Amino acid sequence: MKRADYFNTSPTLLKHLIEQEELIKQQSEISFGLTIWELIKLRSSQINQCAYCIAMHTKQAQQLGEDYKRIIGLSAWRDMPFYNAKERLALELCEKLTQSYEIDDHFYGKLTSEFDDKELVILTIAINAINSWNRVVKMFKPDVEFND
Repeated sequence: MKRADYFNTSPTLLKHLIEQEELIKQQSEISFGLTIWELIKLRSSQINQCAYCIAMHTKQAQQLGEDYKRIIGLSAWRDMPFYNAKERLALELCEKLTQSYEIDDHFYGKLTSEFDDKELVILTIAINAINSWNRVVKMFKPDVEFND
């Protein structure tokens, strides 16, 4: 079944989502780097089983120079030796927020050992944004393009 072309059906709303994405990218790059930003987008997309976004963020991570082993290992990041402490905390936060788990004081304290307040706000909004995109894409199911 052909679904609505969400980009052209409501261009004003999509324009705001795209502008938000650009702003998050800028703030992420300044605050904690694009690597963490791409890792959380890819991990959230894996959890949400958003094929379109997995393909897109795999490609974007590769364009940033991300090692294929880290991309492949992302679904089992806890058991892989490829991620540093800051990335691990970002991925754990990503999983907790994506799955609507509680962020208790103990975990929040761990986060503040690697991220300052501004970085935590940016990281939280970035995770929220990719979850939003995943839901839009899962609703309208654009064609998945895994071009090499």
